[in-house]
Amino acid sequence: MEQTAQPPGASDGRAPVALGMPALPPPAPPAAPAGDPRLVDRFGRVATDLRISLIDKCNLRCTYCMPADGLAWLPKERLLTAAEIRRLVRIGVRDLGVRELRLTGGEPLVRHDLADIIAAVRGDHADLPISMTTNGVGLAEKARALADAGLSRINVSLDTLHAESFERLARRNFLGRVMDGIDAASAAGLTPLKINAVLMRGITDAEAPELLAWSLRHGYELRIIEQMPLDADHGWRRDNMVTAEETRELLRGEYDLTVDPGDRDGAPAERYRVASKREPGVVLGTVGIIASVTEPFCADCRRTRITAEGRVMSCLFSREETDLTALLRSGATDREVADRWRAAMWAKPRAHGMGHTGLGADDFVQPDRSMSAIGG
Repeated sequence: MEQTAQPPGASDGRAPVALGMPALPPPAPPAAPAGDPRLVDRFGRVATDLRISLIDKCNLRCTYCMPADGLAWLPKERLLTAAEIRRLVRIGVRDLGVRELRLTGGEPLVRHDLADIIAAVRGDHADLPISMTTNGVGLAEKARALADAGLSRINVSLDTLHAESFERLARRNFLGRVMDGIDAASAAGLTPLKINAVLMRGITDAEAPELLAWSLRHGYELRIIEQMPLDADHGWRRDNMVTAEETRELLRGEYDLTVDPGDRDGAPAERYRVASKREPGVVLGTVGIIASVTEPFCADCRRTRITAEGRVMSCLFSREETDLTALLRSGATDREVADRWRAAMWAKPRAHGMGHTGLGADDFVQPDRSMSAIGG
């Protein structure tokens, strides 16, 4: 299994110590159990939610993800082709127990053959839920075509309803285009439509009740996500992020929240029923809170990720990746690809890329990749 990993000593800033001995390859992870075709790991979790990044490029420069000047993009020849994406989904569904697909980026709308990819996957899998996460820029022009191609629903990232705050966070003045995209997605039937928001202290945290009110009014489900250490500038600090408990308190100033009794079924969001304080007991809708940092849900993680260049990341914070692209392009059989994918997931760490939860802990090492380069 081909893997890339951080060199020894890099986690604490010290250079590797030369001992005058030949370097040894890292030990191979234990083999996945024979006879179980699923994407199981050593801790009993089974991955059924496949997330494939279509491209690392993005047309926004959000402060919690990317530097102001952007990143060095992958050359086109290193990206998975449409045919390779289709093949990976087919292997995942047929051979590995994948039950749902999420297309991510970067920004997937930047990919010129997006509708063709969706149509090809839909042609192979008539009943597979296919969703997409997007920043919404350009969605107004493409929503109908994506729905016609077979996209099931959509998540749109939107942190604020105010142009000034949007430009401050995204470093682009595109709020109007995002709002038009949301309208078009709703009209095209890409529902239930979910709004993903990251609250930033001193910028958008006070806007949380307003964003929820807007979402409820339009029939969207707001999902507020704790800021994670996946920014390209590595400026994240746990003591400066808005926690899930702070988020609940912000919303409770205007709403009554009660935990939704439905089965979470491996979903990252804890869902709450929302009722107006002025009309107790009248449920207006739901809101989800994703507390990856302070209330981690790693024990029930069911996700397997493939980056835009075809590397399996068993954990969002993993520092090891398993290359499938070289295998796909070498004439390997579907069984060989499935076996390598299965082995990569068997080696999945317990939590947060380590043996325990603890984003911001002393032994946590932030991945070199930012969220845009991994794919959410």
